[in-house]
Amino acid sequence: MGHPDWVLGFQDEVWWSRLAQPNLQTWTDAKPLRLLQNEPDRHDPEPKAVACYGLLRADTQGMLLRFVDGRPVSAVTTRFLAWLTDRLAAEGKTALLLVWDNASWHISQAVCAWLKAHNRCVKRDGGCRVVVCRLPTKSPWLNRIEPKWVHGKRAVSEADRLLSADELEARVYAYYGCEQEAPLVMPKKVA
Repeated sequence: MGHPDWVLGFQDEVWWSRLAQPNLQTWTDAKPLRLLQNEPDRHDPEPKAVACYGLLRADTQGMLLRFVDGRPVSAVTTRFLAWLTDRLAAEGKTALLLVWDNASWHISQAVCAWLKAHNRCVKRDGGCRVVVCRLPTKSPWLNRIEPKWVHGKRAVSEADRLLSADELEARVYAYYGCEQEAPLVMPKKVA
């Protein structure tokens, strides 16, 4: 953590539900706050939840976020990693020490091949390499980003109305103090 050109980052994906309400506690003498479960409208074209990739930086305690148009998969993970490394390289960082879990899209052949090729290119041309530090299975409490997600879900929830997907994303970006980015999209399959 003390190396000035390296970044220790805790990465994870999370689903932000438009319907589910987080567990909240209140202390009040007045009428207690009650959050009601929002009911889905079958005519609502928006998704019930949106997925988001995030990286908690140990050096700045800041978050880097990207929402996903779809779900977390290997192809989207590599796009997120490319975006991260480009951003960190622009700051003059030479290594990202990436702490993450063993999700299937983290340990896939496609992601492992991308990491290998990316680090080879960085060795040849310069940039920010990625050193993966995998967490033991079934140990989410070791990932420092997990509590950040819980606090964020509590902060952006709405007690009496259903948020649109765009409004939810805007609230998440604002809560974490991140600039809003275009969502990551899955590459189109070539026939």
